[in-house]
Amino acid sequence: MTGWRIIFMGTPGFACPTLQGLIDRGENIVAVVTQPDRPKGRGQKLMPPPVKELAEKYGIPVYQPLKVRNPEFVEIVRELKPDAIVVVAFGQILPKALLDIPHHGCINVHASLLPRYRGAAPLNWCIINGEIETGVTTMLMDVGLDTGDMLLSRRTPLDENEDIVSLHDRMATMGAGLLAETLDRISAGDLVPQPQNDADTCYAPMLKKEDGIINWHADARTIHNLVRGLAVWPGASTVIDNQVLKILRTRIGEGSGEPGTVLQAAKGSFEVACQTGSLFLQELQLAGKKRLDSASFLAGYPVSVGTTLGVGQPEVPQL
Repeated sequence: MTGWRIIFMGTPGFACPTLQGLIDRGENIVAVVTQPDRPKGRGQKLMPPPVKELAEKYGIPVYQPLKVRNPEFVEIVRELKPDAIVVVAFGQILPKALLDIPHHGCINVHASLLPRYRGAAPLNWCIINGEIETGVTTMLMDVGLDTGDMLLSRRTPLDENEDIVSLHDRMATMGAGLLAETLDRISAGDLVPQPQNDADTCYAPMLKKEDGIINWHADARTIHNLVRGLAVWPGASTVIDNQVLKILRTRIGEGSGEPGTVLQAAKGSFEVACQTGSLFLQELQLAGKKRLDSASFLAGYPVSVGTTLGVGQPEVPQL
């Protein structure tokens, strides 16, 4: 425990293990700042962010400014007199007026090995790009986008079949542990910030629906990585019989044929040719239907060998 006055800024479930870790350490969390409640589901009911729900469970004051750069909100933070601000997947860029307030700075937990994968979706893009290693980094925030001096990092191998669901959970837990170590070492005075090398960076932009459209003229490994990286949202998708078909889990095969052509579609084996190699489609979902394994899908939706997927789909991204 540092004994500091800490403001925590975060929004999604990814940030919750770090907030919980601060609470469990007995840190003095004077406020939690998160995004406003958003409408969700068919009824468009306003739903609180996961971080808000966790903070309220422990009676921590919650602020939900539409824009943190608003002068009135900056003044609120100044009056709280934080020694440090901890930021995890908050969703807004902090202005210099906020960054300058805490004596120990604004400390961000970022889900990549900086300077690689700066931006909004580092976990997704490291999977899509076929990385074999990833990790988390703590850094002192500045006015740039994930450009501040690095504090600590922790590495972990990335399995070739791991998808965004399991990676998200692993990195959330790893980030919480790294933040605790970072605070302890700053408090002890033995942590020297290291500048990032901008030449080594790459950008991880926010995901768009069109990022998930499968180009069957890519190799099997590339498409497999796309499926893994987009398994939560928006999902990798193609078209079958003029219907959108999401593909949520795959296995690489060695079949060959015209890209997008169905090679097998019986007894649970749903194999499709790629430019090089093939993919076994293991979990699928037609628009408006349930997610199914391949055996259940084929039982209810027979597919003929030779069917071509992707016919009639919108523009295909170049992978």
